[in-house]
Amino acid sequence: MKIHIVKIGGHLINDRKSLHDSLEAFCKLQGYKVLIHGGGRKADLISNRMGVFPKMIKGRRVTDKETLDIVVMTYAGIINKNIVARLQSYHCNALGLCGADGNCIQSYLRKMVNIDYGYVGDINVKSVNTHLIKFLLKNNITPVLCSITHNGIGNLLNTNADTIAAYIAMSLSQEKDCEVELHFCFERKGVLRNVQDSESYLKKINFHLFQKMKKSHTITNGMIPKLENAFFAFQNGVSKVSIGLPIHLLNDLNKTILCL
Repeated sequence: MKIHIVKIGGHLINDRKSLHDSLEAFCKLQGYKVLIHGGGRKADLISNRMGVFPKMIKGRRVTDKETLDIVVMTYAGIINKNIVARLQSYHCNALGLCGADGNCIQSYLRKMVNIDYGYVGDINVKSVNTHLIKFLLKNNITPVLCSITHNGIGNLLNTNADTIAAYIAMSLSQEKDCEVELHFCFERKGVLRNVQDSESYLKKINFHLFQKMKKSHTITNGMIPKLENAFFAFQNGVSKVSIGLPIHLLNDLNKTILCL
């Protein structure tokens, strides 16, 4: 079975038309598909309204107890259920999940090494309940997963959505009957040579070029963990990984494709 793993985030979630276009393109993908979403910008807006100001380190969110409550409410509630409702309106039978639902994704608290990220969960290939995901897909149900996981002892944890997408793709690709493609979708056409020029996207990028661009600070902040996850998935069994606009999900043009 061929499976498309699609992660959407950034401006796509906050903007009504962008979200509509993203979900419409997602629905047009043929075959089995899974949607993973973040929602950090929406969480930031809600945090600011509540007087809780987010703290980021190297593109990753620090999650204290108050922030955890906000991201659970935002990711697993507001965003997830609105996405599911929209997909139903497009005749895509979707089921919204966080990692605790059906023991879908079990994580472990990130160990503190120099930086304390708080209630943040890390995962590995054994974290993903591939049996449940395949069961849903084979019964024509499209899983929609947010970036909230659980640790198996009653606690919810905040986990990077790009990481979740990568590990779901890797875990499914280890199944004998699965061929997996991973798509990271956001508001840019791909990985940019110049962040000031939206047309300067790379058609292809390899790991050496990524490291070179990271060292020169051409790639910074949230793009670093995104590409780290993308290459990790590509190097561990995922047949194809792309980064770009969701409207180009159906073709290989106008986006960045990872290569050896």
